[in-house]
Amino acid sequence: MNPNPINDQLPEALSAKVLSILSTQIDPFLNQNLVEAGLVRSLDLDGRCLKLGLVYPYPCQSKYRQRVMALTNALAKLEEIDEVECEIGLSVPQVQAEGQAEAVKGVKNIVAVSSGKGGVGKSTTAVNLALALASEGARVGLLDADIYGPSVPIMLGVNDFQPVSTDGKTMEPAFAHGLAAMSIGFMVTEDQATVWRGPMAAGALVQLLNETNWPDLDYLVIDMPPGTGDIQLTLSQQVPVAGAVVVTTPQDIATADARKGITMFNKVNIPVLGIVENMSYHICGQCGSKEHPFGTGGGQATAERYDVPMLGELPLNVAIREAVDGGNPTVVADPDGDISAQYKAIAHKTAAALVNLSEPTALEIEICDE
Repeated sequence: MNPNPINDQLPEALSAKVLSILSTQIDPFLNQNLVEAGLVRSLDLDGRCLKLGLVYPYPCQSKYRQRVMALTNALAKLEEIDEVECEIGLSVPQVQAEGQAEAVKGVKNIVAVSSGKGGVGKSTTAVNLALALASEGARVGLLDADIYGPSVPIMLGVNDFQPVSTDGKTMEPAFAHGLAAMSIGFMVTEDQATVWRGPMAAGALVQLLNETNWPDLDYLVIDMPPGTGDIQLTLSQQVPVAGAVVVTTPQDIATADARKGITMFNKVNIPVLGIVENMSYHICGQCGSKEHPFGTGGGQATAERYDVPMLGELPLNVAIREAVDGGNPTVVADPDGDISAQYKAIAHKTAAALVNLSEPTALEIEICDE
């Protein structure tokens, strides 16, 4: 945090009034006001125009307009100013716990998306989470670590991609919908089974991670295989995972396995950023009633039991399945739709949870020139 964001041209009495007003503006995802959260990076006065600079530590471009309007309305009450100019930037901090494996070159934060069992929509969630983070302004990569059932190539519409090496040491990732992506699926045919023992599969994950020429990324989302086996253990020991998102459905059999996943992450000291409940409800296309084919409250009960955030509840909707099957996931296919808004809210909460794990002094702030 900049210890002195106030320009000398700003009178002390006015700066006190401005900071007082900014202290009433609460960021809903950090649960702090703008001053306490360190978002206020510059205050300047040009004549009767107040220039305000904010830097967010998590991606939320879709919220900028709303924030600027709220600040303009609040600050317009001051008699000393006639106009407010607000510039907003993004600087994502790197989160790495003491004792973790060495950081991956160019990657600030690794987020693992996991599930206790298959069939709960984990890969769909991982892909749309990555796309939501990117749509909100972050630089994002996606690693398909589901060695036995890679689905990311199809979901991103790049199943014909074949990695190449320009330096003989690293592989170039695929680029799709603004994401850098790597998957074992790029190296095997669609009908070819990956018949590997656990240690071999875990080794493949580490190789894919470390031998991919990732561009500079704020987040690398890893789509994990289901369960709590060798790959998960390797991930915790050899990969600097900043946090994990656990995906479940409401039904008891899914939440029971999700709880095992949370326990596993707790044992290996990887913070659980929250729970996503897929297939939470279904909206009837005929009458519009809300139905719960897999039960209700399983994800919320699990979140409360383990004291982790509930990141979101997503519907059972055929459009989500059709979008990923067609290589054009929901956040890309319908960016302004209700379901995309839910994925973006999950992205906001996930990224903000990471911020709350970071040290404020670790932020690297870049303020745009006037």
